[in-house]
Amino acid sequence: MFYSVQDIIDQAKNYESVAELMIATEIELTGRSREDVIALMERNLEVMKESIDEGLKGAKSVTGLTGGDAKKMNDYLDSGKFLSGETILKAVRNGIAVNEVNAQMGLICATPTAGSAGCVPGVLFAAVERLGLTHKQQVDFLFTAGAFGLVMANNASISGAEGGCQAEVGSASAMASAALVIANGGDATMASHALAITLKNHMGLICDPVAGLVEVPCVKRNALGTSQAFISADMALAGIQSIIPADEVIICMYQVGKAMPSAFRETAEGGLAATPTGKKLMEKIFG
Repeated sequence: MFYSVQDIIDQAKNYESVAELMIATEIELTGRSREDVIALMERNLEVMKESIDEGLKGAKSVTGLTGGDAKKMNDYLDSGKFLSGETILKAVRNGIAVNEVNAQMGLICATPTAGSAGCVPGVLFAAVERLGLTHKQQVDFLFTAGAFGLVMANNASISGAEGGCQAEVGSASAMASAALVIANGGDATMASHALAITLKNHMGLICDPVAGLVEVPCVKRNALGTSQAFISADMALAGIQSIIPADEVIICMYQVGKAMPSAFRETAEGGLAATPTGKKLMEKIFG
């Protein structure tokens, strides 16, 4: 069992990979067999892929606040006129797709929450195209992300109501970035720097869902979270390091979240939810 990012770095040396360390930890914590643990993760992978495919069809939410943007991004990619890198934009498209399905009340895999469910699959399936990841490597990606996510959940928070959106999209983006580093040949130490860089860039991000719904600005924050994951991973793979260690950044994120006024922690009382348009949408939806 590990309790910190440094534990992951130290203990992974005794295993074939961070993914294998996470599998062993899951077996220890749940008492499940190795086969059952892997089968459950394979089911998560399947749901992630299905949610992206569904979202690309143009999923619309019940309220009408969100929907169709994943398809727009896909069409934009097909036009070839984009400015950003193709892989990053595919991750953005995928992230939007998953969250639009979530807003439609469709089936998604919370990673680590429903509101931040687009980041990890968004990054993973863009990486599948870029790196040609095998099925096993895709499953390993999820176990690796899970290992770093477990540390953030246990030492800080993954709840927007407790720590703001930095705890949700920030954690999800950081998990994805760490896993991406390892999927591209980096080690656990590099992954820790990617996580730290990502979390630092999300530090202080509030949770301000318009009308209290996980739609605005949640969908687009997931999109930007996927892009941040790629940039942080590339920075770490280039040898750029976070001056503040990952474990200290995680604790800092928790402290910042606890210091946030309640209006900025998923209450829909502050931020974008309190703008004139946000209030009008609240009135329109709920009367």
